[in-house]
Amino acid sequence: MEIKKATEAVSSGMPDGGQLEAINAQAKAKLTAEQVYVFSLRLCDDQVDRDFERFDNAALPELAKMFIGKTGIVDHKWSSDNQVARIFAAEVVSGERVSFIKAWAYIRRGGEADEIIADIEAGIKKEVSVGCVMGRSICSICGSDYGSCGHHKGGYYDGQLCVAILTEPMDAYEFSFVAVPAQRDAGVLKGLGTGKGNLKELAEQFGVQGEYRALYKEAELGRQYARQIRSDVVRLCLSLELGVDEPTLRSVASCAGTEDLLKLRSALEARLAESMPIVSQLGGSFSKGEIVESGFLI
Repeated sequence: MEIKKATEAVSSGMPDGGQLEAINAQAKAKLTAEQVYVFSLRLCDDQVDRDFERFDNAALPELAKMFIGKTGIVDHKWSSDNQVARIFAAEVVSGERVSFIKAWAYIRRGGEADEIIADIEAGIKKEVSVGCVMGRSICSICGSDYGSCGHHKGGYYDGQLCVAILTEPMDAYEFSFVAVPAQRDAGVLKGLGTGKGNLKELAEQFGVQGEYRALYKEAELGRQYARQIRSDVVRLCLSLELGVDEPTLRSVASCAGTEDLLKLRSALEARLAESMPIVSQLGGSFSKGEIVESGFLI
C-alpha cells in the first residue's frame, strides 16, 4: 500500500555538532554548519485518520529507519530539479495519547534554496506530505487482512469502531512540500499495491472497467459465501453447547480462512448428527391381519 500522509515542518536553523555529523554522513563533500539549514518534521503517527486507517504503533520504529537519507521534493514531482532537502535523522516520539515519527532534514543554503528556507521561517511552507509503502492492512475487529473479512472501515461492531491498521513497512521514499495537503490534519492517501496504483485505478488506466466490475461482483459473492459459512459454524457451535458465547465464536470464525471453516463446518455437522439424531415422530408398526366374520359372508 502506497501511503501519503500530511505532516508539518517546524523551523530550526543552524545544526549542532551531532546534527552536522549526521548530515555529513549523507553528503559527499564535507559541509559546515553555516552552509546548511535544518528543520524538524512530524511524520507518520498511530492515530485514526478520516479514512478510518492508522499506522501500527509497532511499525513506527522500523519505518523511521527507512526515512533516514530520503529526499525532500516539491509537489511530489520526482525529478532532481525538485530536490530541496534530505532527511538525516528520525526517531519515534511517544506521548500520553500518540506516538509519531519525528524527523530532521537539511537544506543547503544559497540560491533558490534561500527562498524555501525563508518560506519555512515565514510559515508559508509548513505542510508536507510523505510517501511510504506498507505491506499489510489489518482489520481492527478480527485481526485478519482487511478486505478478507466482512467488516468495513468506519462501521461499528458491538460498539467497536472498525479501522484498518497499516503494518509491515516495506519502504519510505520521500517527503514533499505541498501547497495544500492531500488530506486535512494528519490525513493519508493510500492505494493498494506497491506504488503502481490499485486495481480500480489500473482498470481505468487500461480501459478494462467492465472486467473490473465483473470481478468485483464475483468477489462480493465470494464474501457473502464466506459470511454464510462463518454464520453456519457459529450456529453449529451454539447448537452443540460448547460453553462459548456467540461474540467469541464470531471473533474466532472471522480470523479463520474459508477452507478451514468448510472443514470445521463439516465436522460440526457430523458431531451434531451423532449427538442429536433425527427421529421420526411416526414410529413404524406391524398391522394385524383383519378378522372377518365368515357368518356374514355371502
